[in-house]
Amino acid sequence: MEIVKTNHPETKTTCAYCGVGCGISVSVLSDENRKIIVKGDRTHPSNLGKLCSKGASLDETVGPATRLLNPEIDGKTVSWETANSTIASRLQHIIDEHGADAVGFYLSGQLLTEDYYIANKFAKGFLGTGNIDTNSRLCMSSSVAGYKRAFGEDTVPTCYDDIEHSDLITLVGSNTAWCHPIVFQRIKHAKERNPALKVVVIDPRRTDACDIADLHLPLKPGTDTSLYSALFNYLNEQSLLDDDYIAKHTENLQLALDVAEQHTPTMEHAATICGLSSHQVKAFCHLFAASDKPLTLFSQGVNQSTYGTDKVNAITNCHLATGKMGKPGTGAFSITGQPNAMGGREVGGLSNQLAAHMDFTPQDTDRVSRFWNAPNIATQSGLKTIEMFEAARTGKIKALWIMATNPVVSLPNADLVKEALQRCELVIVSDCVANTDTLDLAHIKLPAQGWGEKDGTVTNSERRISRQRKFLNPLGAAKPDWKIVADIACTMGFSNAFSYKNSADIFREHAQLSGFENDENQSFRLFNISQLSTLTDTEYDNLSPTQWPITLEKPAGTERLFHDGIFCTESKKANFIPIKYKKPAHQLDKDYPLCLNTGRIRDQWHTMTRSALAPKLNAHKPEPFIEIHPTTASQFNVAENTVVKVKSRWGEMLARANITTTIAQDQVFVPMHWNDQFASKGRIGPVVNPDTDPVSGQPEFKHTPVNIQPAKFKWYGLCFSRNSIPLSAAAYAIKIPAQNVYRYELADFQALSHWEHWLTRTENSVMVKEPSLEYSDAGNGIFRWALLSGEKLEFCLFVQPTPIDLDRPWLTKLFDKETLSDAERTSLLSGKTPPDVEDTGQIICACFSVGAKTIQKAFANGCRNTIEIGESTRAGTNCGSCIPEIRTLTGC
Repeated sequence: MEIVKTNHPETKTTCAYCGVGCGISVSVLSDENRKIIVKGDRTHPSNLGKLCSKGASLDETVGPATRLLNPEIDGKTVSWETANSTIASRLQHIIDEHGADAVGFYLSGQLLTEDYYIANKFAKGFLGTGNIDTNSRLCMSSSVAGYKRAFGEDTVPTCYDDIEHSDLITLVGSNTAWCHPIVFQRIKHAKERNPALKVVVIDPRRTDACDIADLHLPLKPGTDTSLYSALFNYLNEQSLLDDDYIAKHTENLQLALDVAEQHTPTMEHAATICGLSSHQVKAFCHLFAASDKPLTLFSQGVNQSTYGTDKVNAITNCHLATGKMGKPGTGAFSITGQPNAMGGREVGGLSNQLAAHMDFTPQDTDRVSRFWNAPNIATQSGLKTIEMFEAARTGKIKALWIMATNPVVSLPNADLVKEALQRCELVIVSDCVANTDTLDLAHIKLPAQGWGEKDGTVTNSERRISRQRKFLNPLGAAKPDWKIVADIACTMGFSNAFSYKNSADIFREHAQLSGFENDENQSFRLFNISQLSTLTDTEYDNLSPTQWPITLEKPAGTERLFHDGIFCTESKKANFIPIKYKKPAHQLDKDYPLCLNTGRIRDQWHTMTRSALAPKLNAHKPEPFIEIHPTTASQFNVAENTVVKVKSRWGEMLARANITTTIAQDQVFVPMHWNDQFASKGRIGPVVNPDTDPVSGQPEFKHTPVNIQPAKFKWYGLCFSRNSIPLSAAAYAIKIPAQNVYRYELADFQALSHWEHWLTRTENSVMVKEPSLEYSDAGNGIFRWALLSGEKLEFCLFVQPTPIDLDRPWLTKLFDKETLSDAERTSLLSGKTPPDVEDTGQIICACFSVGAKTIQKAFANGCRNTIEIGESTRAGTNCGSCIPEIRTLTGC
């Protein structure tokens, strides 16, 4: 990240990406041109000024190019008044005809807490439907369920400062180096300062998080419960339990031990189940047993599982058994995926919650009903995400309102989701972008304000509430999400409950509800921010990042929970949960012999609607890819860099082969991000099985039986164009936005007799012009073509019957030039960097756009470690998440 000095005033806000909750300082250079400078906020306790590649690139994502600017009904632009009255009448008609449960809402961790609060209040309190769920169901609902079973309430007991206090950090199911880079860098620095600190990574893949690991356990997907049951047994057998803590502060130990001993009697038994050696299991058990301050950080590899809740409780069992909970450096720490997943949990964004950590008990329902003055309040849990979309497909749900998320891409069995929206009577989508796979199926589109335009709060993984502040004027007719919902609520006759002036009004009400009848005599809840319920607008504007609970007794917030051993259960004691190892519902077989694992990559976010706007974030991993072990690749006749068809019982997709030993022979990995806007057949969602955890309802994204086979294309193409080209022009088409050009990776099953056949199919106006440069070898199926406007390159295309190995970074940079040199014109159709120009290679460092060949050259010229390479090239000197890859490239 380039640090630029400016005299413009700074606005302190919070990053729009993951649940780390990094503070950001923004300077606006031009509101009209949407020019801003982004840098880390050194005063924010979550990141202390550090930003990852995504956060540092937020300045490239606030432009108008992709924005939804006005309400639309059936493809026609309308006024807000028309949109509000239409939605109000259609919702009321459906409720009158079919009841409130015929309406569903699907929300997002991208919403601010104030947005979430109003949507939840409207749906559950006034429409009377419990069918309101959130995409947080996909990433942390198993943690919610596990915490509630163990502690009595959904409460993360730990904080980031525990990283510096711990002597053993275990990362379970988390490629922290890529998915939470700032947390990973904090762990790395803690280990550098304290050589006694040990790091264990438990993950089927050898990810970049293993770069600092003392022990990596590449267990089979879904077997974490067996590993932790073995640890639980070992602690008991070695008399390492904290008997005093257990007696005073816990319940059901013996039952949990009996079940663990029955299902995982020995470490050798666990090793067999997990696909590990007994030595590896023993090493982990010895490290945990020897630790005074063990800290376990877990993420989607734990949560996104058929039995994710059990995995969470297998971890909490071991911490409770040793009394390693609520003390500095200890505990079970769920690190969330989205910027406001925690805020959604606070306000009741999940269908099985009501509000402010209250549930659908008669007492809680009555309490919230009285507070909201909502006599029509929902009295029972609604449908969880997978159930909700299935209900839309079968006609039980007639209206779906989707906010700030893209379920046609992100949900499992995603083609069924697409079918559900196609069948649904009324689909409303609120979003800040104009085109997504989901918006394409909406009857009504509503323009929401984006990051930098809206104002409110988010809560990060450590319960820290931070402000997202407005620093740009909204584009078009965009409104805050809370205002969109509130205006429709008022149109439907609920003005008394939804006449808010601003987000501060909503936050005060949310804070007040958190403290309403919240005491030992009525319904004690740890989630309590009632000390903030009397904030003035100015105090709200200036609110500092603070961890809840925030009460009269703790006005400055609370760093850790359960330090006193008092929990949120009726007995005030924590629960040990009996855990049985269970296999995933769908097992591998001869038809689908490989286990598909899905996840994130370093420089993209969710379904790319924001991150793909930043050109440098598209350079590192530009295409959907599939990681395959060399033995597996040989078995299935897959060659490096060829395209592979990935097929399950539910669907199929296409991805580029990446053959690597970082994955086991019977497993493959595909990222979750690509969608129909950027890749034809690049969505992995249709392939993923729809199995869910029976407790949390969270889908299984880590274990889908699949088969793979080479895609037998007749031709491959590489295209660069200043204008966007329809992806439908080829069976395999990947759109990769760069600074001044779109790059396309192409392939098709139909043979081309000439390049003109493909160009005609693109229906792009530039194609009618005559080429400036052309090479054709029809006999061998090779065509190369370029168009210049004066001396400026406008378009080029390379077609051949085999995968194309050309210098893509150099070709991309040609579009930054106003004039091509003679050498560049001469080399253009060869696609190879001229001898006197440095070939930088594939981008490794997204922050500073440093390529692999530049890094290797620095190493060859005498740089002997990553620090020296950083000094020479800048690679790895910002967020540091590319350092493991630099080490792999150079061996240093």
